[in-house]
Amino acid sequence: MLKRLIDRHLRAWKYRAGHKPLIVKGARQIGKTASIQHFGQQAYDNMLTINFVLQPQYQAIFNDGFEVESILKNISLLNPSVVLEAGKTLLFFDELQASPSCATSLKSFCIDGRYDVICSGSLMGVYYQQIESNSVGYKEDYEMHSMSFEEFLWAMGYDEERIADLLAHMCQVHPFSALEMQVYNDLFRDYMVIGGMPAVVNQYVQQRHFGGILAMQKQLLLDYEEDITKYAQGVDKARILSVYRHISTFLGSDSKRFQITKIARNARNRDYIGSVEWLSNAGIVGLCYNMSSPALPIKGNYIPNQYKIYYHDTGLLIAALDDEAQQDLRNNQNLGTYKGALYENIVADMLLKQGYALHYYRNEKSTIEVDFMVRDAHSLVPIEVKAAQNSSPSLHKMTRRDGAYEDIRYGIKFCNANIGFDGHIYTFPHFLAFLLRAFLEQVLSVKC
Repeated sequence: MLKRLIDRHLRAWKYRAGHKPLIVKGARQIGKTASIQHFGQQAYDNMLTINFVLQPQYQAIFNDGFEVESILKNISLLNPSVVLEAGKTLLFFDELQASPSCATSLKSFCIDGRYDVICSGSLMGVYYQQIESNSVGYKEDYEMHSMSFEEFLWAMGYDEERIADLLAHMCQVHPFSALEMQVYNDLFRDYMVIGGMPAVVNQYVQQRHFGGILAMQKQLLLDYEEDITKYAQGVDKARILSVYRHISTFLGSDSKRFQITKIARNARNRDYIGSVEWLSNAGIVGLCYNMSSPALPIKGNYIPNQYKIYYHDTGLLIAALDDEAQQDLRNNQNLGTYKGALYENIVADMLLKQGYALHYYRNEKSTIEVDFMVRDAHSLVPIEVKAAQNSSPSLHKMTRRDGAYEDIRYGIKFCNANIGFDGHIYTFPHFLAFLLRAFLEQVLSVKC
């Protein structure tokens, strides 16, 4: 069983007094069901799992109303052997989007309080919007992602002490040894190719080579297309699929921005905005908006029709490349013309997994552009991502002490280089991007 970040969240949820029913949401095939079932088996005397897709007959358990006793009675009618012991039983309702009525029952379960309830659902389509409106105030939410680099390191045998050591290097601005750089860079390149889909990671961990990995990733891409066709309602499925299939094209361009002209001749952006938002809401892609000005606050300070689109999993992005690029990458470790896009995509994914909304900045004259903008407790932090150890003129302009950007005190560059700080810009190797939030919090709180 792969160790996941959600494990600690589930334990904290169970032992927190007065906890409400929990909804774990996220893209498909990222390990939600496996993690919840493992937790339930370890933490409860009894666990009942109902999958509303595989067991559609259970959608009828709400036909007699939403009171807890009525629901339990109907469950027992369908499965007379089930054990439902108050205070010792976890009810796990899986594929919640297939039974929005279940969400309405969460109020009753919350008020009743005798049974712990966890629901898991896909973010696909409009179903979750129904669920959200039906259960507001009587649930807790947790959004799960594909495996982070931290989870990948755990899968490869590295413990939390090793993660703490990586963070200490960042906070102390202490460079790694040559051996450390080689090992972590190799692990990170493997993670880029494999991505974070649990089934793919598990196969790689078992065999320690890439054999069969690409076939699994391509099947996942096809499964996502099938899910788009299945769940997209009220919007143009063909347009959603067209955007989905062109993401690697956008990332391969110099600007990496979404350009409607690359999808169809005479296409209009307003005709496709719903398709892009659908993919984002489904957890398949992340949207990165251009800021209207490099200043605080970030929220609301962006241009809605200027954005980049990133895959939520870089392994799937690589699997979407043409066959020749695949062969070159896996045989020769040559990232080719997509090198910058791949590093930018994986840093975007690592930021999303830390809870950041994605923003970048590019001025009207295109004389200044930085890949991402985040913030710490006091200032705006520009971030550049470089495939190699290239210079960062935009980052230097934005961090100079001339008062032009008063909300910016320092910048961060992720590149193929060791740790360093020149008084204005922190330089970190790519593999440390998953620790950015922890670094920003610690460097301010303890002045390390």
